[in-house]
Amino acid sequence: MSSQILPFTPLSITTPPPSEIRHPSSPLILHTLSQRTHIPPHVYKHPSAILLELCTSIKELHQFIPLIIKNGLYNEHLFQTKLVSLFCKFGSLSEAARVFEPIDDKIDPLYHTMLKGYAQNCNLYDGLSFFCRMLVDGVRPVVYNFTYLLKVCGDNGDLRRGKVIHGQLIVNGFASNLFAMTGVVNMYAKCKLIEEAYKMFDRTPERDLVSWNTIIAGYAQNGLPRRAMELVSRMHKDGLRPDSITIVSMLPASANIGCLRVGKSIHCYVLRSGFESLVNVSTALVDMYSKCRLVGTARSIFDRMSFKTVVSWNSMIDGFAQSGDSEEALMLFEKMLDEGLKPTTVTIMGALHACADSGDLTRGQFIHQLVNQYALGYDISVMNSLISMYCKCKRVDIAAKLFEKLQSKTLVSWNAMILGYAQNGHVTEALNLFCKMKLKNMKPDSFTLVSVIPALAELSVLRQAKWIHGLVIRTCFDKNVFVMTALVDMYAKCGAIHTARNLFDSMGERHVTTWNSMIDGYGTHGLGKAAVELFHEMQKGDTKPNEVTFLCIISACSHSGFVEEGRQFFTIMKEDYGIEPSMDHYGAMVDLLGRAGQLNEAWDFIQNMPVKPAINVLGAMLGACKIHKNIDLGEKAANELFELNPEEGGYHVLLANIYATASMWDKVAKVRTTMEKKGIQKTPGCSLVDLRNEVHTFYSGSSWHPQSKKIYAYLETLIDKIKNAGYVPDINSIHDVENDVQEQLLSSHSEKLAIAFGLLNTSPGTTIHIRKNLRVCGDCHNATKYISLVTGREIIVRDMHRFHHFKEGTCSCGDYW
Repeated sequence: MSSQILPFTPLSITTPPPSEIRHPSSPLILHTLSQRTHIPPHVYKHPSAILLELCTSIKELHQFIPLIIKNGLYNEHLFQTKLVSLFCKFGSLSEAARVFEPIDDKIDPLYHTMLKGYAQNCNLYDGLSFFCRMLVDGVRPVVYNFTYLLKVCGDNGDLRRGKVIHGQLIVNGFASNLFAMTGVVNMYAKCKLIEEAYKMFDRTPERDLVSWNTIIAGYAQNGLPRRAMELVSRMHKDGLRPDSITIVSMLPASANIGCLRVGKSIHCYVLRSGFESLVNVSTALVDMYSKCRLVGTARSIFDRMSFKTVVSWNSMIDGFAQSGDSEEALMLFEKMLDEGLKPTTVTIMGALHACADSGDLTRGQFIHQLVNQYALGYDISVMNSLISMYCKCKRVDIAAKLFEKLQSKTLVSWNAMILGYAQNGHVTEALNLFCKMKLKNMKPDSFTLVSVIPALAELSVLRQAKWIHGLVIRTCFDKNVFVMTALVDMYAKCGAIHTARNLFDSMGERHVTTWNSMIDGYGTHGLGKAAVELFHEMQKGDTKPNEVTFLCIISACSHSGFVEEGRQFFTIMKEDYGIEPSMDHYGAMVDLLGRAGQLNEAWDFIQNMPVKPAINVLGAMLGACKIHKNIDLGEKAANELFELNPEEGGYHVLLANIYATASMWDKVAKVRTTMEKKGIQKTPGCSLVDLRNEVHTFYSGSSWHPQSKKIYAYLETLIDKIKNAGYVPDINSIHDVENDVQEQLLSSHSEKLAIAFGLLNTSPGTTIHIRKNLRVCGDCHNATKYISLVTGREIIVRDMHRFHHFKEGTCSCGDYW
């Protein structure tokens, strides 16, 4: 019979009555076939049969078929079944069907072989449709039919159809079959119904090692590693010893809960049981030690492996990448290629992760070529990794092109691109892409929000901060600790420090990053006392400070002049918490001492550092010398700093300003000449103000704004008013021009233009919010205090380091910044 594959409707499967299902001893059949219980020796001993057993590729199979036909063996059931099996094995279902369909006298094994092929190679629909056809053709299912189908249901996460197959399994009398019920347990576990899987396991009258391994793996893969460990103990009490499969399930479970002690115990059992020679066990050990941050131990095991699979290499590469050793990860990746192994998608993603973390664009582009060479671009996860890599390597333009070409963008794709824009300072593009994503009815998740909220924080617009906060509440993410932490940080960076604290206090759960964000927020607002009190509150709780916490609290002390407290925090960081100072911590300490005027101590601190000072440390020293007008130490710091070839032109400007303050104009000219020769550009001062859904940008001396004439006219009047109130322009930093021109240059600084625009276009009593890309200069700081006095307005300025709240002629920084 050559009936066609039927369309599959799972809820309508019916089993033919027992009288219509053909049994081997029953003469009643629904199609013509001859029962063969004996295969003549000339058939199974024929050279063609031996060739089929040795066949390793579809190309060889095509070469053998003419020989089978020539010898008159094509119609033998042994050869028909073997041909169907091999075509299925090599993934050619269409050729398998061409052998299967014309056969009039089909035997049961032929059906079972064909079903296995559909289950292993095709989609779930085709496999189940063929199963329906088997029932209609009167073929009695065997247990293996159900296990194949249950596996494909589990692999596809199709719970509905999996339940239908489970029902058919029961109807056909396999409810007590251990092999069948193990397949049911596996299906429910892979469909993430682990408790349902356990019910099936618990009802099984007898259990073998395979069934125990299945439920243990189910719990481990469903994020319940502790439960998996408990089941291993129960299995041992039942008299069954763990085998290599149990070990491969247990090791990831111990790694996921960070239980190195259990992992080491399992390693000892592996050695006692002689499993160390098994590649899958050794690979699992490599993975476990890597995830427990013992990458050196993982590498030792990896190096001792006599045979390594691609999975082994992937585990070791990913181990180095996750531990932050990007260089070693990439060297291992290159070694793998040299040994002739073809990378998989997992290999590529691990290598791209390493490139992203190290900012290695050259290697990243080489891996991109490999993606094209091995045709791995079909995998959306690989493309997402490429987007992330290019973003972290500061080539957001290439990332954007890849993103636009993606045919089927996932939420991860959108998140990667939004985060890439935000991290590269393309705030507007990040927000536009977020809005575009919402228009396409893509629902944001916590990762989306944690990516877009920092972009809004950089924009520092309180109105938009409130908008995203509302969205967080509407999408029910207001209980997510990471989203709420991002909101705390955002409000602090938008100048609303009290709102940030209210959110912080309302959180039921706080991560260490939550504490860090609040402490840092207090620091940037000059509220050092509040930052110190919050740090002490943190010490009393369960959350331990980390290296970022200490960086935040030392910086907070620096902004508020709390020198002694800053020293104490630097000391206890190492002595009480075992945290080794990083270069950022050293830079914060130099800033703390330098701002307080303790320049000699700051310089001695640099000289006694156990490592060579980096750009940030010497830059902090140079900045302190500018504040306190110390030429000698400023020159020493600058000389060491310029040997490191900083790309930022601001350090040369700092040195020139030190000379200008001392009226050493010849040295000022020398610094400027050096900058010209090296092509170093001074970063132009830029101030931004948000008004009616539009961000207005001002540069020093700019006149292209539509309201420029009005702004300059108003500013001239405003300057006269604050002069009458006591303001005196600081003209010492400008030379070679007349006094009136000096004052004119000062009055056209970007923040003064932005403030004038804000005052002109808002109603009395409205707070003015300004964002500045550089440190506020002394003259603008002094002028803004007087502007707040004569206008009765509160003016909040966020510069590159901190916030300044100007009100009634004073600043929150207390002139200490």
